[in-house]
Amino acid sequence: MSQTVELPSARVPGGGTGGQWRVVVLNDHHNTFDHVAETLATYLPGVTLAQGYRLADRIHNDGVAIVWSGGRDDAQTHWANLDGAGLTMAPLEEG
Repeated sequence: MSQTVELPSARVPGGGTGGQWRVVVLNDHHNTFDHVAETLATYLPGVTLAQGYRLADRIHNDGVAIVWSGGRDDAQTHWANLDGAGLTMAPLEEG
């Protein structure tokens, strides 16, 4: 059975401007809460550790969160950095 996941549309801390590309992180069972929060704060511009924990909480509770949105080139860079750090990523989305 397939499941439809509706992504939140709230403004993203550290979100970029000039585009509609979304970087989406999925919940998983192998990354710790601390690792997710610290990784988001490390790789996403403008995201503090406190914001990283709020986003990690959203990922944990909702199963998914848009963690950055903006131009395609920046979105690809942020996606690759988060993926390289071991987070479970959804494909880049154009919104």
